Amino acid sequence: MLRRGNALVGGVQTVFLQAGPTDSDEAVAFIHGNPGFSRDWEDLLERVGAFCRCIAPDMPGFGDSEKPLNFDYTVDGYARHFGALLSKLGVRRAHLVLHDFGGPWGLAWALTNSRALASLTLINTGVLPNYSWHYLARIWRAPFLGEMFMATATRPGFHLLLKHGNPRGLPRPFVDAMFDRFDSGTKRAVLRLYRATDHPGEMAEKFGDAFRSWTCPTLVIWGAADPYIPVRYAERQRDFFPKAQIHVLGESGHWPYADDPERLTAIAVPFLSSAIRVAI
Repeated sequence: MLRRGNALVGGVQTVFLQAGPTDSDEAVAFIHGNPGFSRDWEDLLERVGAFCRCIAPDMPGFGDSEKPLNFDYTVDGYARHFGALLSKLGVRRAHLVLHDFGGPWGLAWALTNSRALASLTLINTGVLPNYSWHYLARIWRAPFLGEMFMATATRPGFHLLLKHGNPRGLPRPFVDAMFDRFDSGTKRAVLRLYRATDHPGEMAEKFGDAFRSWTCPTLVIWGAADPYIPVRYAERQRDFFPKAQIHVLGESGHWPYADDPERLTAIAVPFLSSAIRVAI
């Protein structure tokens, strides 16, 4: 059963979902991307919560967490916040499940906490050598144009926009829930985050050798039709995680846990179950 929690972390009220036992210092931690939130992971949380502690936060600026003006909306700022949340909740070892911008946030945390990293699941995210921003990111990064895009966002336009690159289609409740929380605070967070991230491929250049030294179990799942982070990056993860298991979902887009939850669950749950047994 899913339970909702709330913690004050670095002065920011942070909402999270949790499942499974609460007294374990080992947990599967799910980190959403843009413009996601904890409920993206509901199905996986319930499945994995049957055998392990699970937590899924709404990161600052997203979902139902606070969206303060003075938060550090950078990759490093989010990594620090995530680490502080784990400490607050008593999590000593984490199995990371990352999507979209949750990839850089989680990987940045793991770079300074590699002994606490128990396993890694990358869903349409990862280490992205020579990556260039997609067309929406270029709009968000542009002064005035980004603000205009945000100011004119509508629910019908949101649904139309997310049809691109999602051949299976996304469930209407999933898109509606995303739009319902796409308020002024989230729009501000998105603009500040993307404008603070000039070189999205920088991790590969700066920390490639560090990633290659990791020995934790690694799983990569990628929707082949992703228009934002091309599927060619799925196989590129072997350059950094040589023993990674890689699964490409041919009819999925950027959100495979939403457009093909049964197949994604069939891959991710056994992997996590095995990784948790190894880590114990």
